[in-house]
Amino acid sequence: MTTRAFNLAFALAIALSMVCRALGYSAESRVGVLELDPSKTLVEFKLGGALHTTHGKFQLKRGTIKADETTGKAEGELVIDAASGNSGDFLRDNRMRDDVLEAATWPKITFTPRHIDGHLDAQGNFHAKLVGVLMLHGAQHDVVIETQGSLKDHDLIATGHLSIPYIEWGMKDPSVLFLSVAKVVDIDIATAGHVTWNVEANAP
Repeated sequence: MTTRAFNLAFALAIALSMVCRALGYSAESRVGVLELDPSKTLVEFKLGGALHTTHGKFQLKRGTIKADETTGKAEGELVIDAASGNSGDFLRDNRMRDDVLEAATWPKITFTPRHIDGHLDAQGNFHAKLVGVLMLHGAQHDVVIETQGSLKDHDLIATGHLSIPYIEWGMKDPSVLFLSVAKVVDIDIATAGHVTWNVEANAP
């Protein structure tokens, strides 16, 4: 269920590379380095159920994304605290942490961006796809995150969405008797961060 956290990074990395490409430098290229502020990042999850839909959130521990303008290559890491899941119900949250996510064994959920592809308009608004690897419950999964937001000078605001088939990925079904829940969890991320621009010479 903690999968939502990954979207955070997606949205961020995206803007970096797209803005860079829009500049169109040939002799030099700009590389954007984004530092995510955990206090300005909201990672929410939504899990449908037979009786009601469960809403909750996870805590981002840290996040850094670097994106290259000429190649679209991205790198860095976003780290989510697997034990931080909070839906407002003590027993349900304990079950999610101990039985589903098994946070004592796998305390971190990480997303590593690899590539960004999208469009940035003249006003600094963007839509993009961020390709990367999600490490969840001890296994790696290739994911593509749809993101959107705006980049103005050094300030980035972004949102992202991702659906995770956690049962298919080997995690325990939290359904109890007739109280069944969906096998896919939805993640929505909202974040803001500061981008530092570095100029690098292109290879001849």
